[in-house]
Amino acid sequence: MKIADNIRRIETELDGRAQLIAVTKTKPVDMLREAYEAGCRKFGENKVQEMVEKYPLLPGDIEWHLIGHLQTNKVKYVAPFVALIHSVDSLKLLQEINKQAAKNNRIINCLLQIYIADEETKFGLLPDEAEDLLNEPMLESLPNIRIVGLMGLATNTENEIQIRQEFRGLKQLYDKLATINRKNVQFSELSMGMSGDYLIAVEEGSTLVRVGSAIFGNRV
Repeated sequence: MKIADNIRRIETELDGRAQLIAVTKTKPVDMLREAYEAGCRKFGENKVQEMVEKYPLLPGDIEWHLIGHLQTNKVKYVAPFVALIHSVDSLKLLQEINKQAAKNNRIINCLLQIYIADEETKFGLLPDEAEDLLNEPMLESLPNIRIVGLMGLATNTENEIQIRQEFRGLKQLYDKLATINRKNVQFSELSMGMSGDYLIAVEEGSTLVRVGSAIFGNRV
């Protein structure tokens, strides 16, 4: 099945309930162009270097989402153009994003990554840590960042009940933290769901789904 057909099928399934982010990691630029021509405007990359290499080769109206773990020393490379960073997991990283955003005269939207999976290899904040970060007085000194929601990766398992419980727990945390009223905390996005579980994620309240193999096929 062609990329365009896959995108149309997924968009029909989403039915306006969530926005599709095409996960383009390891994919060549010609495949990204196919997705663009099929109407996709949100592309998600895991690695800073790949995003920086692809960005100038593609149309300027693409929204680039950094969905992988981000090191502070790499922030400067994406700060001029990144639309949303999904993977913020520390105050130190927020401070660096703010610094680089200011240099580029931008406000960069961020999501706090929450650890919800039953896997040690995943990154993220625990719920209490996320709440503490959102209430951190030092956020007042970071005018060039905006925390707009949460992101989570479910456990890589066939157990749909477990996946649903993890997503549901993240949505409950989102609803709780969304009541925090600060100038640079404005919740509107919940990023959860990938190729194998995006329909469950949408049913549990996701607003952004990160889909790669269901669009482009499995990586070789």
